[in-house]
Amino acid sequence: MSQLESLREAARVSPDNIPLQMLFGEACLNEFAADEAMGAFQQVLKLNPSHPEARIGLARALHHTGRTSEAVVRLEALVAERPELSAAWLHLSRFLMAEGLRDQAKACYEKSLALPGGLPDPALEQELYLRGGTEKPSDSKGLGRVTSEGWEAPIATEERGFSGSPMGADGFDGIEQPDLNFDDIGGMEPVKEEIRMKIIYPLKNPDLFRAYGKKAGGGVLLYGPPGCGKTLISRATAGEIEANFLSIGIHQILDLYIGESEKNLHKLFELARDNAPAILFFDEVDALAADRRDLRKSAGRTLINQFLAEMDGNVASNDGLLILGATNAPWHIDPAFRRPGRFDRILFVPPPDEEAREAIITILAKGKPVSQLDARSLAQKTRNFSGADLKAIFDTAVERSLAQAMKQGQVVPITQRDLLDVAKSIRSSTQAWFESAKNYALYSNQGGFYNDVLAFLGIKK
Repeated sequence: MSQLESLREAARVSPDNIPLQMLFGEACLNEFAADEAMGAFQQVLKLNPSHPEARIGLARALHHTGRTSEAVVRLEALVAERPELSAAWLHLSRFLMAEGLRDQAKACYEKSLALPGGLPDPALEQELYLRGGTEKPSDSKGLGRVTSEGWEAPIATEERGFSGSPMGADGFDGIEQPDLNFDDIGGMEPVKEEIRMKIIYPLKNPDLFRAYGKKAGGGVLLYGPPGCGKTLISRATAGEIEANFLSIGIHQILDLYIGESEKNLHKLFELARDNAPAILFFDEVDALAADRRDLRKSAGRTLINQFLAEMDGNVASNDGLLILGATNAPWHIDPAFRRPGRFDRILFVPPPDEEAREAIITILAKGKPVSQLDARSLAQKTRNFSGADLKAIFDTAVERSLAQAMKQGQVVPITQRDLLDVAKSIRSSTQAWFESAKNYALYSNQGGFYNDVLAFLGIKK
């Protein structure tokens, strides 16, 4: 029995043993079993809601599952309460850097080093200080700042616009008009056709829909494993219909001050309505639309109620406004969001098929010294790999060839064999997701919500 299996069995037998649950959570993170790690840290927080190491561990697990924005919000709350925790500042710095917020990440990293027990992180320092690129202002997304007193939350004033947004005197600068469309995305034909039928045709023929008493727009929920192109297909949808595109992260909405999060959400909806036809895209929507039965604090419930009211059009007309939500964890979303008029159209975004993987591989090989690439063969050997997994294959192969090149003083090509060898050593990140999704699809599939998952897995129920 492996060490992880031993810890798993021990944690199962002793669910109230906090040190044991912490050990099990850390072991799961080391083995990339993020969902199990999340469960272990949540168990600790049930027993001790203020446990700082468990709160940090939960944020790390969320980051591993692609929910980095939620991890940032959780660590912001922690450092606001416990500014002396160097580890919390360090992880907050890492996650802010992953979100592209270099200045804020620097401030948090320097704060972590200044505190007792703060340790340097050479890899993070290279990201923060040695790589080039334009740096954003430290308050560019309203996530707060470091002061001599610790972490200062965003100030709730009219001058700063709304929390978490780059809104200034000229308004929200996150409105895009994407220049890519479905032709720029290889494969995914079933998903594209679903989007055409459920989104594009209605928005392109609004008068025809009005003749039948229906409005163009509404809500569509995209769900599936992380790294499989939910955000990319959303941008391409906006490009197909030549609509404005507003991509919203939860850090652009959540505010520490009571009532401010609801105001921020309302302002985003109003901005989208003013720029219709528009797509309002919520990444990691489960963090904003969590099941209210899981929420103990009324503040979270109030935000969800505001979200529902905005989607229903109770606040203002949503004609010409399409609301897209993307999630890796649809089972955490409040059932009220799936009622008619809300996220009543559900699209499963599976891992890229063979054609899509071939296209992704071809794109990833561009600009790299790859010798005799056989993209089709590599695509056949990477079934169920996400786009992020395929990128990991190339990144690892590049690192190995680069190490040889530095020793030899000349370029060492990346061969097909190199890529295949790396592919064998990498486990598809979608497997863990399907293990969780399979249980929900088999035992909690009210209304056939997860039928597409069962079909993908070849399971008949």
